[in-house]
Amino acid sequence: MAKIGIPRTLAYFLYFPFWNAFFMELGHEVIVSPPTTKAVLDRGVEEAVNDACIPIKIYHGHVAKLIDKVDFIFSPRLVSLRKHGDFGTETFCPKFLGLPDMIRVSMDRLPPVIDTRIDLKAGKDELLNVCKETAFFLGMTAEKVIFNAYKKALKKQEEYQKILKEGILPPLALDILEGRKKRKEIPRIEPELNIAVVGYPYVIYDPYVNVGLLKFLEQEKVKVYTQDMLSNKELNGQKKYIPKSLFWYFSNRAVYGGLYYMKRKDIDGIIHVTAFACGPDSMVDRLLEIESHRHGKPYLAVMVDEHSGEAGVRTRIEAFVDMLRYRRG
Repeated sequence: MAKIGIPRTLAYFLYFPFWNAFFMELGHEVIVSPPTTKAVLDRGVEEAVNDACIPIKIYHGHVAKLIDKVDFIFSPRLVSLRKHGDFGTETFCPKFLGLPDMIRVSMDRLPPVIDTRIDLKAGKDELLNVCKETAFFLGMTAEKVIFNAYKKALKKQEEYQKILKEGILPPLALDILEGRKKRKEIPRIEPELNIAVVGYPYVIYDPYVNVGLLKFLEQEKVKVYTQDMLSNKELNGQKKYIPKSLFWYFSNRAVYGGLYYMKRKDIDGIIHVTAFACGPDSMVDRLLEIESHRHGKPYLAVMVDEHSGEAGVRTRIEAFVDMLRYRRG
């Protein structure tokens, strides 16, 4: 049995249930890095290249937390998850493509990196092939065992998606999925406002990166909706409302989610959380701003980086919420 380290950032918030179930079914132990803190960020700033955006810096910090605690680091090379868009496909940010190489070059004492290439645009069997390659890397060659682990991982991911569709945010959905919390323990409040918060999952769901934005909205009795609560059908249905899709997977999800919620009359406003120095995100922000004017939906962009403070972001969110209350009244 090996200890597999998974950083608690980037694709973790969407696809951790699948890989956790897959590795455990193969008989391995999964170790997740602790939640993001200033110490994690500071370590990531030391390890990452200077021009990296805050999510990439934080990723390095999470990997550093796993060194000496695991036998392998799971850092797949994310290329594409589907064939989609006007250009025939969509891909991940270039930094995602080179992430395994970045941590190998910049970090000392790094354990072996499982850098399986994930490129699923070729068809439905590609994910199974990815699982086989990952299992082979770990010394498992029994294809029946690998297939059973793959099927159980798919089932676990489907359960997770169902919880998200109930309007539950990923951090809490993961707790429910793993049995750390029960649905009946979730406090029920009557929201005064409904706000859609869109952006990249590793920015909007990490409480350190978003400097407590979601927690503050909850305190203000705001019901938060995100693009990850929508089905692929609901998201992809928004493609027809823009001239062309973007190149990037997470960017398209943010844009489609924003467009979907702009059409819903029960949504009072849209907040886009964006990371400083993210090139693709600058295009997402401009596109969402244009569409918000066209739909008459209040829109706020909140940019975060390693220097963002809770007070500054809280002031902006508070003013936006007050404006929405005034507008409704």
